[in-house]
Amino acid sequence: MNLPKYYSALNPFRRYFQDGLPILCYHKTEPVPAGARIKGLYLDPGLFQQQIRELAEDGFAFVSPGLMSGAKAVAITFDDGFVSNLHAAVPVMSGFGCRAINYLVADRIGKTSDWESAEGGEARPLMDEPQIREWMAAGNWIGAHTCTHPRLSRIPRDRAREEIVAGKKKLEDRFGLPIEHFAYPFGDYDDAVADLVREAGFKTACTMDRGVNARGTDPFRLRRWTARYATRTIGALFQRWLGIRS
Repeated sequence: MNLPKYYSALNPFRRYFQDGLPILCYHKTEPVPAGARIKGLYLDPGLFQQQIRELAEDGFAFVSPGLMSGAKAVAITFDDGFVSNLHAAVPVMSGFGCRAINYLVADRIGKTSDWESAEGGEARPLMDEPQIREWMAAGNWIGAHTCTHPRLSRIPRDRAREEIVAGKKKLEDRFGLPIEHFAYPFGDYDDAVADLVREAGFKTACTMDRGVNARGTDPFRLRRWTARYATRTIGALFQRWLGIRS
């Protein structure tokens, strides 16, 4: 099936999403600022509302990653914990009975996404602890996204283990609940990294590999579709920056 590289609307994916559990990936729910270099990380709140409305009206249940119930369902995920997720996404989700998970960078809570400026993008504000608690109070979940957002396959194994294990523990200690779900920063992982995530006690891990997830899908290699606006102009840049595999 010849599908778009990114998810912008339900219609092209309607038949395909019946084959398993689709997971959608979001980052910043805000308009693209002037001069932004990596525009695909932004999604206008109006388009986000349209996407969630389409899914809700088509009968999709909104579930956590890895829940293979056999029902018609979709998992909504956010990476990094941007403040715009609370201000723009939560009101939309609440209106459609949508719940989502946000993968948090443990050492950057209440700060900015400094890894983006290091990559040539724009650092944006991340939720602080009270805002994260507000996110959860609205019925949403949190997961782990390491301590500092490195490319895990490109750093020493001991450091990668510390990023994964410590990121989980810091969130559990801070928020007083088990952290069971993980997302690979930049979508970067290999077999050794996946093993570290499993050994740390997570139940699932999301990649940036495209596709839907069946009952036989490795729970530490869950596939996701990046949700963004429809365009062809910067697809190659965004794909290269995130390290998405074809």
